[in-house]
Amino acid sequence: MKATSIAAHEQSFLAAGLDLQEKKFKLTPVSLPIAGSTGMIEVIDCVRDNNDTSFYYNEVVPKERIVLHYTAGYLKGDIGRLTTQGDHVSVPYVVGRSGDIYRLWDDAKWSYHLGSGVPGGNTEMSKRSIAIEISNIGHLIKSGQNLVTSYSSTDVYCSLADITQYTKLETAYRGQTYFASFTDAQYASVSKLLEYLLAKFPAINHTLVDLTQRYVVMQNAPSYKGIMSHVNFRADKLDIGPAFSWDKIII
Repeated sequence: MKATSIAAHEQSFLAAGLDLQEKKFKLTPVSLPIAGSTGMIEVIDCVRDNNDTSFYYNEVVPKERIVLHYTAGYLKGDIGRLTTQGDHVSVPYVVGRSGDIYRLWDDAKWSYHLGSGVPGGNTEMSKRSIAIEISNIGHLIKSGQNLVTSYSSTDVYCSLADITQYTKLETAYRGQTYFASFTDAQYASVSKLLEYLLAKFPAINHTLVDLTQRYVVMQNAPSYKGIMSHVNFRADKLDIGPAFSWDKIII
């Protein structure tokens, strides 16, 4: 999908509530108070119209950290994949490129989101972390004067001239140089969501992973109590690496 088509794609999900598999969702705007302040955060409750909850565990678990991901997809597919019946791979929040925050389920509960072999174990670390997925196609591949997605050599995302649509790293990260840009609206919404979650879960520290560890697997991840990303758990992942502007996150 071309980057310039994503806004219409997301708007059509808001209008119809249908994912790529045409599963139907009830979309309800909700204002949530931020604990300890007069602030509010606006989210969209996004729940299956048949009330299916089989993709997460209805168990409240204390939270110790927040893990940022990107979806490597587009919103309809992102939400469809994260609400697969019986799959138990999901997250409570998806942030669209528009900045809309979709809440799929209660953030005090849990589902798997890290994968096998991670420091501390997938079950324990997934239970005690809150995962946020940012809708973004991820790394891009140069093809002539265009950048294509990893899904197809003919799936043009943008041209090399469209410099607002991608980030080119000076040094490749885990073998990749080009990445789809995140939007200013996403940075603002992620910052607001972090503010809300940090106020709600005081056991989570108001800290980002130090630069010395930000882009590597952290064997000390089980003892880390702040904000981290998927790359801190797995060497085969790219979310979220140095193409993400961490200095735009305000906590």
